[in-house]
Amino acid sequence: MAGEPQADCLFCKIVTGDIPATIVRETETTVAFRDINPQAPTHVLVIPKVHYPDARTLAEQAPELCADLLREAGAVAAEDKVDDTGYRIVFNTGSGAGQTVWHAHAHVLGGRGFNWPPG
Repeated sequence: MAGEPQADCLFCKIVTGDIPATIVRETETTVAFRDINPQAPTHVLVIPKVHYPDARTLAEQAPELCADLLREAGAVAAEDKVDDTGYRIVFNTGSGAGQTVWHAHAHVLGGRGFNWPPG
């Protein structure tokens, strides 16, 4: 259910500290941590502390929290010094788009060139 912690959710367990992660930023509403399988020199996940299954649900039910995620993504890029050279923010929504953890999250990717279109 949206907004409530899920006992079987990997990211909810990171929020509670039950699963360790390399935290790079934390606010009242978000946690940002390094991806365990980085796809770029900077690859940080920014998640809401409360559970929403995907970006669409997050945007529909908590648009202010969605804005917090985007703000924190920019702060991560600035801290990793990729904001001047360019970075990508990716929300995978649905299994067909590559979502594997059903807790809304933004990937902040930077530190190398990216092609367009992605995929």
